[in-house]
Amino acid sequence: MHPPIEDYALIGDLQTAGLVGRDGSIDWLCLPRFDSAACFAALLGNRDNGHWRLAPADHEARAERSYRGDSLVLDTEWTTGTGRVRVTDFMPQRDRAPDVVRIVEGLEGSVEMRGVLRLRFDYGRVVPWVRHVEDCRVAVAGPDSVWLHAEPEVTTYGQGFSTRSDFTVEAGEKFAFILTWHPSHQPCPRRIDPYDALQCTLDDWKQWAAHCTYEGPHRDAVIRSLITLKALIYAPTGGIVAAPTTSLPEEIGGVRNWDYRYCWLRDATLTLNALLSAGYTEEAAAWRDWLLRAVAGSPADLQIMYGLAGERRLPEAELPWLEGYSGSAPVRIGNAAVDQLQLDVYGEVLDSLFLARHAGLEDKPHAWNIQCALLAFLQKNWREPDEGLWEVRGPRRHFVHSKVMAWAAADRAIRTAEAHPRLKADLDGWREMRDEVHREVCEKGYDPERGTFTQYYGSEELDAATLLIPRVGFLPGDDPRVIGTVDAVRRELTLPHGPEGMGGAPTGLVRRYSAQHADGEHATDGLPGEEGAFLVCSFWLADALYLTGRQTEARELFDRLLDLRTDLGLLAEEYDPASGCQLGNFPQAFSHVGLIGTAFTMAGLPKAD
Repeated sequence: MHPPIEDYALIGDLQTAGLVGRDGSIDWLCLPRFDSAACFAALLGNRDNGHWRLAPADHEARAERSYRGDSLVLDTEWTTGTGRVRVTDFMPQRDRAPDVVRIVEGLEGSVEMRGVLRLRFDYGRVVPWVRHVEDCRVAVAGPDSVWLHAEPEVTTYGQGFSTRSDFTVEAGEKFAFILTWHPSHQPCPRRIDPYDALQCTLDDWKQWAAHCTYEGPHRDAVIRSLITLKALIYAPTGGIVAAPTTSLPEEIGGVRNWDYRYCWLRDATLTLNALLSAGYTEEAAAWRDWLLRAVAGSPADLQIMYGLAGERRLPEAELPWLEGYSGSAPVRIGNAAVDQLQLDVYGEVLDSLFLARHAGLEDKPHAWNIQCALLAFLQKNWREPDEGLWEVRGPRRHFVHSKVMAWAAADRAIRTAEAHPRLKADLDGWREMRDEVHREVCEKGYDPERGTFTQYYGSEELDAATLLIPRVGFLPGDDPRVIGTVDAVRRELTLPHGPEGMGGAPTGLVRRYSAQHADGEHATDGLPGEEGAFLVCSFWLADALYLTGRQTEARELFDRLLDLRTDLGLLAEEYDPASGCQLGNFPQAFSHVGLIGTAFTMAGLPKAD
């Protein structure tokens, strides 16, 4: 069995990221980019698929870990029967090549350490040729080359197609291990000084965190979530990945396993909101510029997601040689949902560009032309069914959330044009569209008998995305239809059983939608199986409770959600109240965006809107 997802820590250099287990093993790392093939893929297979463990030889050693201040530098302190030792893991922001640095420091007594480096390129499939070059171990296979050296030098030896080392650390001693990737046809880049790199990395993060303007309750949680979002930004382009992993399951043993190492347009609105609200205009501007480049072209060709630099082709494939996390197969790379029609993304794009302009970011001359072209397409196509927010792999339907976001697209364009009369605008046509969408959603997407908006026209099922109706301004929070929708979601989509220690009480944690119809058939998403509580939906519920006047209940739910974070303050995509475990890709940007937004709501502070 694999370690629980919440046992992993995140390290990264703003171009890729790795996951470090509580046992001192790096089990996931893609080089040189988030979406590159993994060279450590034990997370989705077994240790033979690549990992790097550096820990005491004593298997009974106890570990405590934390991030050093407001940074992504991970400290793990191990206590054994003979002493204490600290392992510091980090990835410095790169000059040319990506580096992983692991510094071992003796704190007390004497500790025997053991290192096992098992490199497997192409997602754990390719065993490299490893040789000695001066004081380095060099692993080469095809286009990939990895160099490992230690300061001071540590004796290494090969065993079982891995590079191993055994050494003893006395109190006050330090050993630094540096792993560097570069293209195999190029000379190895110059070495970094590990201790200078550590100080620079700490300084970079400290300076960045100091720009946070949020001073409300739970500030530490907000900053940790902001750091996590920053770690998921691909610095060269400004694109932000949904998560640094692929195929961590939404259900253990199930098939709901997807690749999240890409940039979703719908993340733009909430990500921009979070960054701008906390004072991070530079990152928000980079994301806005990425968005404009990515969506440029025919509005009919707008995709729901793109690659890190705006790449459009993201073909989906399965990796049969990987058994999957805890047997959850298949393992997928790429994402076939890229070809879906999801009309809500037009609303999210226009909303995000509205937020950027409203926040005072320097306007781009072509941005308004792009917005007008997107809205012109939506005027002709908003009545069509689509696959919706949750990327269903069943039939297209008239999803209520998609229609609400079509309304938001027109609304944001109208508000922009009204505030800036010099802009060329079809105000009469846009107002007509906005009014028509609003009428239709209220007539066809609302169930008056149950007093709730439904998942799609004519459906009896509910959708947590309807909790966003007051947040986007479609209806006010005190509207009876909004209050009824919040009550219905709590009643029908809240998972009923808490983890051990909560007495089996209702959790307030929300599913996205019903996983199965009453007749046992697959749900709207066209897939078998169940899933856990979708964490961002639970934050949406806390927001909706607050906006409908139930502030005490909202704060109680928010406190409960904060308790679900790992010891390092991280959140996956989902949570299983029955087992008390996190599920899905990790860490998940959407979950941390939700935490930041709800913190601002609970603090009664204005958000970028």
